[in-house]
Amino acid sequence: MKQFAVIGLGRFGSSVARTLAKMGYEVLALDNSEERVNDIIEDVTHGIQIDALDEHALKAVGIRNFDVVVVAIGQDVQASILATVILKEMGVKYVVAKAQNKLHGKVLQRIGADKVVFPERDMGVKLAHALVSKNVMEQISLSADYSLVEMLAPAQFVNKTLAQSEARNRYGVSILAIRRGDQMIISPGANQVIQSGDVLVVIGKTEKLQLFETVEI
Repeated sequence: MKQFAVIGLGRFGSSVARTLAKMGYEVLALDNSEERVNDIIEDVTHGIQIDALDEHALKAVGIRNFDVVVVAIGQDVQASILATVILKEMGVKYVVAKAQNKLHGKVLQRIGADKVVFPERDMGVKLAHALVSKNVMEQISLSADYSLVEMLAPAQFVNKTLAQSEARNRYGVSILAIRRGDQMIISPGANQVIQSGDVLVVIGKTEKLQLFETVEI
């Protein structure tokens, strides 16, 4: 099982750490604030007060042994960059770094971050979709062009098979799974009938999904 370390326990970092821990993963939560560490200590595997720029301290907690380290340092851009550099120089396998803006993200990529995330920007995108698409429950950007959405089945699809819905031919998207209560139907066949209350897991080009999301419930 993968082991995760999260450096920086603001709203984003603490949310990532708690979510991973709830999913059953081993999570080490690190922050220079004793208060923030104490606030999360009961929700994760380990919580330690530490200076993320102290290489000796990072070595002491065995940071190199973790499969993924998330640098979720808040407003201090310099500390975020330096921590990422230190982690990569120490040989951490996979570093995910939070960026404040596009320029910060470019710097993080240049210095070796394996993945750069823009939580504020991505939340803005999700909110915009939620405001205009009443049936969309969750949206995940997979790349610059493709996304995955979880949405309530539109009323016009209910009691129709996937083939009759014409999701692929008419909208250019693919329904990967159907969540029906506690049941998950993976890779549903063309003859699978969509029922009222079904949640569809749909993948496709973002522009195609935007059209699909506007289908009336």
